[in-house]
Amino acid sequence: MPAPLLNQKLSELLLMKMLRRNRHLLGVLFILLLFIFVFSRCVDKQEKEIIINKKGQQFAGAETCKSCHKDVYKSFLKTAHHFTSQPANEKTIKEASGTDKPGYSFNYLSRVNIENRGDSFYQVEYYKGEERSIHRMDITIGSGTRGQSYLSWNENNLYQLPVSYFASAHAWANSPGFPEGNPKFNRVVYTRCLECHTTYSDYNSGRKEAQAAEKPKILYGVSCEKCHGPAQKHVDFHTNNPAAKKAEFIINPASFTRVQSLDMCALCHAGKKTLVKPAFSFAAGDTLDHFFAPSDTVAEGIDVHVNQSGLLARSKCFTNSKTLTCTTCHNTHNQERGNAALFSQRCMSCHTQEQCHYCAANPSSMAVTSRNCIDCHMPVQASKMLTVELEKKEKKSPAKIRSHLIGIYPEETAKMMKYLQN
Repeated sequence: MPAPLLNQKLSELLLMKMLRRNRHLLGVLFILLLFIFVFSRCVDKQEKEIIINKKGQQFAGAETCKSCHKDVYKSFLKTAHHFTSQPANEKTIKEASGTDKPGYSFNYLSRVNIENRGDSFYQVEYYKGEERSIHRMDITIGSGTRGQSYLSWNENNLYQLPVSYFASAHAWANSPGFPEGNPKFNRVVYTRCLECHTTYSDYNSGRKEAQAAEKPKILYGVSCEKCHGPAQKHVDFHTNNPAAKKAEFIINPASFTRVQSLDMCALCHAGKKTLVKPAFSFAAGDTLDHFFAPSDTVAEGIDVHVNQSGLLARSKCFTNSKTLTCTTCHNTHNQERGNAALFSQRCMSCHTQEQCHYCAANPSSMAVTSRNCIDCHMPVQASKMLTVELEKKEKKSPAKIRSHLIGIYPEETAKMMKYLQN
């Protein structure tokens, strides 16, 4: 037998002998690999919580949308709506490691520090320099553009923590509405709060279940399904029917009446309202009158914080139009905040010289003023409702928010004209 063939036969016999001796080892390895495969799939399934609303409709989660709506999903991830609530961690807590001693001194004896204890971030209360209590930061509320507040789980109830982040001052502050002088950790977060800061939750403030009961589920951020409705049935249908062209089992806000479109946004942007039905009962396409008690917003006063809808409704642009809604100017799929030129273009789509509705303040500077209508006609103003107490400040600092009462503000116009002259 030729040498190469002999060497091949010997190698085959040696391999077979080794396999017979170690077949038990191969069996163990096979079982181990199978276990790892099955376990990893179980973990993947556990990561996606099944969340079903009060009507029995299941949510799919925003990530599910990206397989068919990749570009819209990618741009939406940059919006304030997406970030308005998130699990608290180093990425979502503003200034998580930005200062040497992050925190806030309530008085010369009491201070609350923001501390990373390895497993999580905490608000740690100190009295006379000694640790008194510790409270984990579980949820961030707010995108951080203006500020953030933080929530903490205690059994199955959520509590707002006393230290918040105030963006305009780049500083930690006493949380809005909290008493001055001493830190408090007993402010319960009501379900209505989450209705505006999350897509959905089965959280019910004040419930008394045993400590071992399942923690309430939260679908973070104001995401796709807040406006388009629970999408699991939609996803299942189009996964099984990829050739189908018509979107099934999903809400299309483009088909709404003017009232439906306005109410979809006014759920969270129309000021304080008294619920007459449980929180999270409202769905896009409903009308708010069925879910909230009537309120006299003029008598109560309309603030630039939260009540953008009420301010818009008092504007001539709104009352003189039959079609103007929030989405006329806002594309909620994109991050557009701060883009004065873009919003001004939308103003100019109606305010044209041909229609005799254009800026007459300085016609010679039309090319410049048309790139920034909003600073004159929708100026940034101080909120009376949203104010925070900063360290070493005698007066409370207000948040500054763009007014949605579109109109003529002589002082703001004078500032703009002076700027143009310089």
